Amino acid sequence: MQFSTATAGSLRMSSAKSREKIIVIEDEDDILEIIQYNLNRESYQVLTARDGEEGLALVRREAPHLVLLDLMLPGLDGLEVCRKLKTDPLTKSIPIIMVTAKGEESDVVLGLGVGADDYITKPFSPREMVARVSAVLRRGPIKEEAGAGERIVREGLVVDSNRHEVLIEGKPIIFTATELRLLHFLASHPGRVFTRDHLLSRVIGDDAIVIDRNIDVHIRAIRKKLGEHRNLVETVRGVGYKFSDL
Repeated sequence: MQFSTATAGSLRMSSAKSREKIIVIEDEDDILEIIQYNLNRESYQVLTARDGEEGLALVRREAPHLVLLDLMLPGLDGLEVCRKLKTDPLTKSIPIIMVTAKGEESDVVLGLGVGADDYITKPFSPREMVARVSAVLRRGPIKEEAGAGERIVREGLVVDSNRHEVLIEGKPIIFTATELRLLHFLASHPGRVFTRDHLLSRVIGDDAIVIDRNIDVHIRAIRKKLGEHRNLVETVRGVGYKFSDL
């Protein structure tokens, strides 16, 4: 397979109508070329950088639709780049997919904890990478307010935060306020993985009494009440939870 040469900050546009702009921050040339080649094939605009400082500046300048970010970068590492992007009002809504070579749970938890939207573990297939990019772009940015007046309907399940109501096959089920906020938040972001710390701070609140595995207790209660629909709330082992996007 012949790959195009990926130069730092370079932009290659397909002759077809270009899709969203993606910045790839990766210091391994072979991985960078594979990512760029396969995203170009899908008509995405691709900009590249080989270290954290350059990548951070590129994201701030170009305002892409998504960032693919390697965690192991020279100089400013990927976690710090992610942290800086997610605390900057101008860039915090840009989705970030982490790329990690270690595949260790601790890396994933740390990355998601500082605001990354998804992760890919090396080695990965180009098809998987493109599918993850497409999925994250469809989801859009995280809605910071859990329960922003949405009525979510999914496979016989209705979660209505305005009416503080959960219906399963048309039958009302009693949920506590915390359980409903947690279920609504997860259901509002199908397919997106959240760490326990993220759920504690964004859903339960910073003023909550934080007990070890507090979120797990709420998830068990939610699943019990969901009955036959309990599998909609999935466990990502060692990381956290997500709402099924299938």
